[in-house]
Amino acid sequence: MGARIELREFLTTRRARITPEQARLPVYGGNRRVEGLRREEVAMLAGMSVDYYTKLERGTIGSVSESVLDAVARALQLTQAERDHLFHLAGTASTLRPGRRPAPRRIVRQSVQRVVDSISDAPAFVGTSSRDLIAANDLGRAVFAPLYVNAENGVPNTARFLFLDPAAREFFLEWSKTAADTVANIRTALGSDPHDPALNGLVDELNRDSADFRDLWGSHDVRYHDSGFKNLRHPIVGDLHLTFEVMALPADPGQSVIVYGAEPASATAEALGILASWAADSAQRSTQKVDET
Repeated sequence: MGARIELREFLTTRRARITPEQARLPVYGGNRRVEGLRREEVAMLAGMSVDYYTKLERGTIGSVSESVLDAVARALQLTQAERDHLFHLAGTASTLRPGRRPAPRRIVRQSVQRVVDSISDAPAFVGTSSRDLIAANDLGRAVFAPLYVNAENGVPNTARFLFLDPAAREFFLEWSKTAADTVANIRTALGSDPHDPALNGLVDELNRDSADFRDLWGSHDVRYHDSGFKNLRHPIVGDLHLTFEVMALPADPGQSVIVYGAEPASATAEALGILASWAADSAQRSTQKVDET
């Protein structure tokens, strides 16, 4: 999808979700032909002419100042992630992302792998912007075992598993929320780097093969994926209620370290301990087999 269409549909969907009451505007008459705000109402709230805002929404304006985009963001009550996405779509994100990033690497540096392996009491991964889990510690593979069952070349992709593998609806206790968050995260990543070939390929594939993904993609929602909660149903230890933190690797554009955790002394912490022991035993048995051969 071209940049102009992306910008138009993003602004249109953001405008449609805000009622005049939410924008503290008077409502005259009961027959409104559009959902949410009209273009002229957004223009008034942003302090610009209707003609100018219409051209902006249609993507027919060249360079747009940051002050104008800030005014539109305030009028549409955008979140920080949505504001940044608007700047990226409008092509004025120089203060957020100087220049085009290089293509994301799929090779994990040894020093990063050592950090991930050193985390023994929490599931840890290295993920890419296209949702490939290109490295994991033993506990990470144990906790997310269902993702590795049909993983191509042993590298699971969380988005493909979520939308194309029926097992995902059993593994993720809040599948609908996880699916919506994932799509919004992918759109955020694509907005900041629209030329990422792996990410574009993933979006094309899921739009083709998953009706659920197509429906969510059409909402144009964007969110950051920095921290949160994940509720899983593990096939061995049962329900897990995890927190997660995502830390970008500045030296490896497109890669992040993802670490999961549990409340101390909770049932989930106990279950992680069981899986950690099981993973350690499995790793030891694998090492012994290699030594014997």
